[in-house]
Amino acid sequence: MGEQKWYVLRVISGQERKIKTYLENEIARNKLEEYIPQVLIPSEKVYEMRNGKKRVRERNFFPGYVLVSADLSHGEAYHVVKSVPGVIGFLGANDTGDGSSKTPVPLRQSEINRILGKVDEIDNMEEKLGTPFIVGESIKVMDGPFSGFTGTVEEVFEERKKLNVMVKIFGRNTPVELNYMQVEKQD
Repeated sequence: MGEQKWYVLRVISGQERKIKTYLENEIARNKLEEYIPQVLIPSEKVYEMRNGKKRVRERNFFPGYVLVSADLSHGEAYHVVKSVPGVIGFLGANDTGDGSSKTPVPLRQSEINRILGKVDEIDNMEEKLGTPFIVGESIKVMDGPFSGFTGTVEEVFEERKKLNVMVKIFGRNTPVELNYMQVEKQD
């Protein structure tokens, strides 16, 4: 048995989840679990405010790519992965762009550590908002004593996830410090 390495699959963007499920089913059906133990979509949880409600969604780091840990010296493993609908092909050194690349090139351990590390880091990270704010943009306060007011972002404190917002209260501009969760972008 050869060794398992991580490979990058090019897939049709937007179908990553469907392809991952299909792939896992094919692997099980062909009893190839020991050759392809893991299929991974590198994604992160992103918190968004929508209509005043906090929503979590998964965002792919690499749309159009799925990672597989596989021993491709096993011919059938290679074939099963390649023949899944929606899979364009492996990312390879001699990738000709038409998916006819013959030798998939594995990710270096440092690269996979970086990708997986990013995934772990995100699991351990407290709420990460997907929509950082920009100075000068108008926002609506959704929560707290100034709920319902609109304002303009004056300063963004990325590390503290807070904003300095200029809110018009009784006709006067008043600076207010709010956290990301209390505001929503104005469309």
